[in-house]
Amino acid sequence: MGVAVNPRYTSRECIVTQVIALEHRLRHCRNVRTLGVRSNLWDYAADEIQAIRKAAKIYYPSVFYADLLDAMGKDLFPSYHTYKCVQDKIKQTALFDLLEIPHPFTRVFYGKRQAEKILRSFAFPFIAKIPRGSALGRGVFLIHDEEALSAYMHQSPVSYIQEYLALDRDIRVVVIGDRVVHAYWRLAAEGEHRSNVALGGTISLENVPEEARQLALYTARACGWNDVGIDICTHQGRYLVLEANMKYGKEGFRRAGIDYVKLMEDLIEDGAI
Repeated sequence: MGVAVNPRYTSRECIVTQVIALEHRLRHCRNVRTLGVRSNLWDYAADEIQAIRKAAKIYYPSVFYADLLDAMGKDLFPSYHTYKCVQDKIKQTALFDLLEIPHPFTRVFYGKRQAEKILRSFAFPFIAKIPRGSALGRGVFLIHDEEALSAYMHQSPVSYIQEYLALDRDIRVVVIGDRVVHAYWRLAAEGEHRSNVALGGTISLENVPEEARQLALYTARACGWNDVGIDICTHQGRYLVLEANMKYGKEGFRRAGIDYVKLMEDLIEDGAI
């Protein structure tokens, strides 16, 4: 499918067989030819369309092209099931319920009488989230009273409500392919109920419980997800899945000294993804 020269490699290492990717997540990998995501198929050059047609597998096809390529019978990475749940907390939670995966008590509310129904099911305080499209913790709210609930409902026509667990940390477990490749604690900043690094949370690599790793791996396999950061907490002696992030950051990899690009190159070359 072509060759590429990467300055990180010597002349003897720079000629490699390349796979095809659309999204830019693997753009620095020497064994990946990244085409980008075009809004129209005909915006690709003729040779790029042929490369897509002939590729045995397409990497990071994007939400839009994942549907089309799956219909063609293409092998995809991440999986089609992974893309179906990207930034969709409602689908994720329904799947957790169907599969009996332990997670905080959660309900979704629709219609004009949402507030009334919410207050019949939850006592203050509770967590409210923007159910679709939010990331980095920015769509997560701690609701203490009816005024805060009203403000949240003005932002989201659908209410995604979850019991509040008094946590100061959680565990991010990254599953790629069929294995856990990294896991670490995320510690919330003082006075913050969210542990996201983007919101001031810090990373700790100390003593990540094996039970959390195994729950994340079980969850990923059961849900059909093969490139995901799964957030897990411990509460009253139980491990609970908080949510899944298919667009996870790489700061945890950097802190652990893991070369993400090299990791992905090796997983591709080994046939693990």
